[in-house]
Amino acid sequence: MSSSPPTNPDPFPPFDVVSSERLYDSAWVGLRRDHLRLPDGSDQEYHVVEIDDAVCVLPIRSDGRVILIGQHRHPHGKTHWECPAGRLEPEELPADAARRELREETGYRAGELTELPGFYPINGISDHWAHVFAATNCVLEGELQLDPSERIVVRDFSLDEVEALVRAGMIQDGFTRIALHHLREFAG
Repeated sequence: MSSSPPTNPDPFPPFDVVSSERLYDSAWVGLRRDHLRLPDGSDQEYHVVEIDDAVCVLPIRSDGRVILIGQHRHPHGKTHWECPAGRLEPEELPADAARRELREETGYRAGELTELPGFYPINGISDHWAHVFAATNCVLEGELQLDPSERIVVRDFSLDEVEALVRAGMIQDGFTRIALHHLREFAG
């Protein structure tokens, strides 16, 4: 028997922002320093990372096999299995971004696209939001369409193989781990 989830706590009033200054801007990320007034009257510096919202796609073929990408990640220099993901382009709807990222990074097209609960990947330092989608009945449509900095290999896995990767700690990408939480709903 399922029950309704408990409600979130009552919201706290926001801190007063005394001042705010831009420390860094690029096409990828911004950094802002806010000076906050705390309830005791003191001020505190708070750094906020500004990142455009993103999508993460859990792709599943009609035979139940899960499509993952092996992707090299420059910040830590490792290659591991992930779900296709990427940032929304300006004015792009999340579902359109999910279809685009799936097609570009895997060559597959979704038969159906279902929106899942999203999340804040780094909510202690950013309001960056990740939209999550399950793409079911995926069909291979063509070649990958990668950005020059992307190194990707595509592979399909059985449900048991994906669960073994998770249990072994080999799914190290947070977006992918959260998306895979919904795997049995669509591939079980």
